[in-house]
Amino acid sequence: MQVYLNVVQIILAIVLVVLILFEVQSSGLGGIFGGAQSGVMRKRRGAELLLFRLTIGASVLFFIVAMINVLLAS
Repeated sequence: MQVYLNVVQIILAIVLVVLILFEVQSSGLGGIFGGAQSGVMRKRRGAELLLFRLTIGASVLFFIVAMINVLLAS
């Protein structure tokens, strides 16, 4: 069981990194350094909203799997 949880956590970590990189890429190259639209409030729409929600979902799943992994390890 522990091995399966570790594999799932590694896969979720890779998915989370890819989603975050896509999210930064969609806001432009200046977003990497924090300079793109820092003072402008705008709504996410379409694919950007989907990417945002997928990132949140992947991070919540990663956290849950990490907590289950810790609880089963002890």
